[in-house]
Amino acid sequence: MKKTSHFARTALQSLAFASGALFLASAAQADMHANKGSKQAYEQTKAEAKTKYDADKDKCKSLSGNAADVCKAEAKVQHVTAVSKAEAAYKNTPKASYDAHKDIAEAQYDLAKEKCDDKTGNDKDVCKKEAEAAYTAAKADAEVQLKTGKAVNNAMEDKLDAKYAAAKEKCDALNGDAKDACQAKAKADFAK
Repeated sequence: MKKTSHFARTALQSLAFASGALFLASAAQADMHANKGSKQAYEQTKAEAKTKYDADKDKCKSLSGNAADVCKAEAKVQHVTAVSKAEAAYKNTPKASYDAHKDIAEAQYDLAKEKCDDKTGNDKDVCKKEAEAAYTAAKADAEVQLKTGKAVNNAMEDKLDAKYAAAKEKCDALNGDAKDACQAKAKADFAK
């Protein structure tokens, strides 16, 4: 079996991290087109995440040194991920999705930096640069997703406006109560 070079291995790790961030961005974009999450589900998720976070941090107390720091950072990643995704689903906006991806990327970056502390010399320097590169990629992916989400929303609004205009035009061929009913239906159908 061929041995993978350190550079190739770390490049693959960075690519996997960035791909994961892009997958999350795509999933959040798809969620934006579904119904908004309920406030009750959002609050419940936050409460459950807080309880799990506290329990995970308590487990870290049995560790010492950098192992404890890594443990706490891992707990934070899980907490931030759960809360951020729940908030993005609840708010259901491109900005909320962007904020979630940014917050998750920051927590993952903090974890990656903690893991680098176990290394020394050039290995540590490389580890930190790779963590920084993955973080930069995740932020860039979130920014692209934000812009894409806004563009999708604008396109959807344009389409709905055009369809509403066509529906109103159909009503113009009618008179009296039929015309009023047609216009009321068009307004209701297109939330105008």
